Amino acid sequence: MKQILLMFSVCIFSINSFCQTNIIGNLKTKKNKPISGASVTITVVKTNDILNYAISDNKGYFSISVNSKVEQLQLNIRSMGFKSIVKIIDNKTQTSNFVLEEQITELKEIVIKNSPITRKGDTINYSVNVFTKQEDRTIADVLKNMPGIEVLDDGKILYQGKPINKYYIEGLDLLEGKYNLANSNLPHKEVVKVQVLENHQPIRLLDSLVYSDQAAINIKLKNSYTFTGQAEVGAGLSPLLWDTNVTPMLFSKKRQMLTSYQTNNTGNNVVKQLKTLTIDELLEQFERNDEKQDWLGIQQLAVPNFSEQRWLDNNIHLITTNYLQKLKNDYELRLNVSYLNDCQQQNGFTDTQFFTANDTIALFENKYNQLNTNTLETNLTLQKNTYKNFLKNSLQFQGFWDSQRGNIQLNTNTINQNLSNRYFKLSNNLKTLFPLGKQIVTLNSYIGFNKTPQSLVVNPGQFNDLLNDTNDYDQVRQNIELQTFYTNNSVAFTKGWKQFSFSPKLGIQFEKQNLKSAILTSENTTNNFKNNLDWTRSKLYFNLQTQYKKDKWRIELTTPVNLHNYQLEDKLLQKGQNLNCVTFEPRLSLNYDLTSFWRIGSSANLSNQFGTINQVHYNYILQNYRSLQRIDAPLPEMQNIGYSASLGYRNPIKSLFFSLIYSNTKTYNNLLYNNQILDNGATELQAIVQDNNRFSHNIMTRASKYFSDFDTNLTLSANYSLQDFQQILNSETTDISNHNWRFSGKIDTDITDWLNTELESVFQFSNNETQGQNNQKITQQFHKFNINIYPKENQYLGLKTEYIKNNLFAENTENLFADLVYRYTWKKKNIDFELQWSNILNTNNYRTVNINNFSYIETNFNLRPTQILFNVRFPL
Repeated sequence: MKQILLMFSVCIFSINSFCQTNIIGNLKTKKNKPISGASVTITVVKTNDILNYAISDNKGYFSISVNSKVEQLQLNIRSMGFKSIVKIIDNKTQTSNFVLEEQITELKEIVIKNSPITRKGDTINYSVNVFTKQEDRTIADVLKNMPGIEVLDDGKILYQGKPINKYYIEGLDLLEGKYNLANSNLPHKEVVKVQVLENHQPIRLLDSLVYSDQAAINIKLKNSYTFTGQAEVGAGLSPLLWDTNVTPMLFSKKRQMLTSYQTNNTGNNVVKQLKTLTIDELLEQFERNDEKQDWLGIQQLAVPNFSEQRWLDNNIHLITTNYLQKLKNDYELRLNVSYLNDCQQQNGFTDTQFFTANDTIALFENKYNQLNTNTLETNLTLQKNTYKNFLKNSLQFQGFWDSQRGNIQLNTNTINQNLSNRYFKLSNNLKTLFPLGKQIVTLNSYIGFNKTPQSLVVNPGQFNDLLNDTNDYDQVRQNIELQTFYTNNSVAFTKGWKQFSFSPKLGIQFEKQNLKSAILTSENTTNNFKNNLDWTRSKLYFNLQTQYKKDKWRIELTTPVNLHNYQLEDKLLQKGQNLNCVTFEPRLSLNYDLTSFWRIGSSANLSNQFGTINQVHYNYILQNYRSLQRIDAPLPEMQNIGYSASLGYRNPIKSLFFSLIYSNTKTYNNLLYNNQILDNGATELQAIVQDNNRFSHNIMTRASKYFSDFDTNLTLSANYSLQDFQQILNSETTDISNHNWRFSGKIDTDITDWLNTELESVFQFSNNETQGQNNQKITQQFHKFNINIYPKENQYLGLKTEYIKNNLFAENTENLFADLVYRYTWKKKNIDFELQWSNILNTNNYRTVNINNFSYIETNFNLRPTQILFNVRFPL
């Protein structure tokens, strides 16, 4: 109860820390007629600094709230056909009524300039043509130029620092979470504006009852019927290169279609276009815990943290078809099918230093890997989303036929690794909402079955002491097969009462898994290294969600009560355990609009997590050639107490956006993990029953401003994270602390009509402490400077440079990259002819350091050589 009161106090404190003045009034003529549409602004006295504004309604009323500590304010009233009023008032809540005197307004000759960003209610509109640069081709290119919107390297879109929950094209959800496919291929010339839908509730039936603090993106096209897309064909040298993309699209009021075939070996990782990115779909995947898990793996290289096109050695083929058809009675039928085939190669070495309480262990590995991916995914969805009812049923299949091969040179020894990594899933997800009397009923039903057959072969055999009585041997094989059945079914009711909505929910989860694993050696002496674990998990849950919404307040309290049951049994090893417990996991969130521009929010939550089957297995599993795990311990139990606070500012009038988010989590664990690091760098992992805590803090802030007078977009951001926890290294309990700082800035400006420059800089600092002793601080710098020249309307010349600096164990490394792009556009046919010269300086390797919990890993990664590519791109 103390924790709940503490969480509630934190939330209330974050709200009450602000004071507010409310100014209301009425505007009339001398004939006592109301004046609507008048502009009422509050400014700092004798300045133009606007604190807030309002527009009088059809009855002449206005209401403005102000947060300022000044003693006096300046009230300004302006309306066409009336004399303006300027009055100095005290900074206190008051009512001020005015009678406006009529006046003939003589209009001067003016030049109308469209505002780049406008706001209407909860919708913010960005004008695409204002934020488009001549070299931009897709809507993703333009989104990166819009203040308040951030596009991450994987294609995920953030608004005010938070992921969007939906991505629509003309109000329809064609791709459901995998929106990067459209974002990276839709020509921006077909788009008139990008809409940000704040507080977006995707289910229309709940729109007036259950609010959302998340935002969605809606793409507005120029025409109601649009057939568009792009085709690109490229070829080049060093080595023989190709890059092909054919992506036709159709958008109409009743039908949408996007089909794409893409293939290249130029380092363009189109796999990102099939990733699920929206927060709602990601949360559902996390709850089910049925996504593909890699139990086994080969030792890979840590990939560089800059543009993949500089280092990714790929050979990829992607085919996808996405079709949405509106049916009668407001139904929609959607089919999404994709097939991916990719072969990647990695070449380089790693120098690893393991830090223990008493010693430092070094390991040097030369690595060459081949990673093969074969994936087929289908999703058939029937949906109806109206203000009267909601129905959605999705039938999904996923199949992965992946394999990996690795070759490691360790001192004078060669180690070969071969991995077969497959996964298959069939699932059905049904959700329906309908009114019953004065309340809304919600039914959810998810049923899924998946199978994970995997095997790893290592030559020569490893862990001789344990697996072969200290003798050398030729080969070790690890086989695993995991079968899972999972279902989650619930019923909920939603009822509104005044400013409240209540949603009680009752449901049950059930999961049945069977894990079979065996370690086999060429000497056939390890028949005892087997697992045959039956896992049963069930949860009966009741959750009451209460929301309050009035004026500028939005408060949500969820109070879930869960009854958990876990049953584990390995008949072969005659081991098992049962766990029964009841958890109460409340969450409170508050959001308040201080003004039309400022918004604050805070939340507090208490949650419990229990381990999964890959965290409890009573016999050894060889994860990779130098990692052997046995977790013969009770089920992991974790209790999380989290707090967060946010401050947001969005001013479309000034094209200024700012966000500040802080989060703090404390985790109580019942297990500690003992990493036994052997002299050769191999690791044995075992769980120890010992209570311990983990603390994490994270703060991030971002500000972006568009200066229309200078055609300049400026973005600044900063992040800091801290983690404190314990870990057992070689039987010694060790305190570990990780610190990470990140500062970045970007400025994009049009110097003249024919010259544009882009400058982006990132500074990262990482530090690891072991037992209070500071290990070496890792510093990384990334700088980009691009010059874009437009000699003529149909020509573009771009010089793109990138400078990276890292401090390693014994020295600093510097890398400089340069690319040159020339594009000629045949205006009559709208065809681009493009010549790209990448990595002009032929920088061929990259060295960096990554910090793990108890190790530093220096990686030398072989990069792509200098290459020349000629592309022809034309619209469809």
